[in-house]
Amino acid sequence: MRRSFLVLSLALSACGAEGGNPAFRSTGEVIAFSGGDGGAAHACVTCHGLRGEGDGRLAPRLAGLDAGYLHRQLDDYANGRRDHKAMRAVVRRLSGEDRARVAAYYAGLPGTGTPFAQTSALYRARCAGCHGVRGEGGDAANPPLAGQSPAYIAAQLEAWRAGKRRGDGMAQMLQVSRALTPEEVRLVAGHAAPPLPPARRPEAQAASR
Repeated sequence: MRRSFLVLSLALSACGAEGGNPAFRSTGEVIAFSGGDGGAAHACVTCHGLRGEGDGRLAPRLAGLDAGYLHRQLDDYANGRRDHKAMRAVVRRLSGEDRARVAAYYAGLPGTGTPFAQTSALYRARCAGCHGVRGEGGDAANPPLAGQSPAYIAAQLEAWRAGKRRGDGMAQMLQVSRALTPEEVRLVAGHAAPPLPPARRPEAQAASR
């Protein structure tokens, strides 16, 4: 009995003060692939891709985004400034150091976004000043939109509009999103769609047969 108690005590002490196995929190990459204390069900790669490229829909690309921006988003999920049940459950299992590690890991990955092929007068008037003329991003507080999916951008505009996402300080995103009609939201988000391949000329099609 005493031996069993000793083994259990050693196992618990090996988990560290924060709980869980510290080996699963040793680096940001390990956290991204293991889920840290939350386990495999909370692994970032499950939704955000093996290289942080996103899922092409509602899970955004993380690769190459600013580390401070990513860390702030994790904190916002934890404190409720971003309303997302699944992300809140994941992030609340991560310590402040864990969040910093995983944010730095994704920031260090090569970005997967290409600048918008074209934009509208609406985008240039409402969005380009902060997010770049072709969606390439501004400073750390204004992330690139290029590389995100149209569905994700539209969903975030709706979240800002509904107050489900907050924390931009000057409330600019609240003002911008609420000034857009549903059609304008689709137009702005649509700039993130990959360009269509050029149409093949009839003579080129015939030559390839």
